[in-house]
Amino acid sequence: MNTIRRLLSAGALLAACLLGLPAHAAAPAAPTPAADRSLAGDAACTRCHDQGEAKPVLSIYQTRHGVKADTRTPGCQSCHGASLKHIRNDNNDEVRPPVEVSFSRSDAATPQEQVSTCLTCHKNGQRSHWQTSAHDNAGVGCSNCHSVHVPKDRAVTRATQAETCYACHKSERAQSHRLSSHPLAAGKMVCSDCHNPHGSTGPSLMKTGSVNETCASCHADKRGPFLWEHAPVADNCTNCHTPHGSNITPLLKARAPFLCQSCHTGDHAGQVQSGAHLQSGAITTANGTLPLGSAAGRAQLTARGCQNCHSQTHGSNHPAGAKLLR
Repeated sequence: MNTIRRLLSAGALLAACLLGLPAHAAAPAAPTPAADRSLAGDAACTRCHDQGEAKPVLSIYQTRHGVKADTRTPGCQSCHGASLKHIRNDNNDEVRPPVEVSFSRSDAATPQEQVSTCLTCHKNGQRSHWQTSAHDNAGVGCSNCHSVHVPKDRAVTRATQAETCYACHKSERAQSHRLSSHPLAAGKMVCSDCHNPHGSTGPSLMKTGSVNETCASCHADKRGPFLWEHAPVADNCTNCHTPHGSNITPLLKARAPFLCQSCHTGDHAGQVQSGAHLQSGAITTANGTLPLGSAAGRAQLTARGCQNCHSQTHGSNHPAGAKLLR
């Protein structure tokens, strides 16, 4: 037997020499132990990490990650690594060596390591654009938003999702409490109805390719196409609206006519049409009738509401709707 071993060692050394490798490279590396996703494999962790933890872990078996009947679900070692040094603690240290992939301790893995672990399974669908997304570039890890070991993940549960996002997006929290806002507080919609936090091909992590397409998924009557289009509407809804909240209904950036006059700077106090003089000598203007020769004030200075006449702000399909009047 010893002779056979010596021959095998000599053969390995000869192979290394022929390949130009150092002698120590001939010995194969120890294989990485495979993750054991079974209950028996989990027991190596749960015999210590139980409901007595500051953050109990056994409730993971009340989630999708703990359904052992589904072969796709992981075990403790699938996410945290085999972590043999942590389990064995060969030096009997008071503080055990860290697990291979930690998500919550002071020695937590980097966000990139956390994400790569999760993307081992969650790599398709809405997470396919995670790389180079806004959250990825900001160094956000999965555990910053998600809680895996609890029956209801705060980032997935509709009742708590907004508060999870507001932990970082504080200006959006403030805007949501303004007079006019989307019904997040009432629970009728959540952030992920418009945004895909895991990445998107559209701007601002929109679920679709554009802001308008996302808005039109609910506001279908504003979708168009219209025979007569209003240019800022066709360009981007946020030209006029602020989506997270405003003190001007409906989610407008400014009151009319000032919002309208930010683009329409022409003098609407001029004569409406040539020869529109009345018998009294007055002329008709957008501000009403004025005596002939009087100085006409600009429309935005006389508290006029543009939509009193131009009611079809988002576009018109009427043959005579070129001015969005009908």
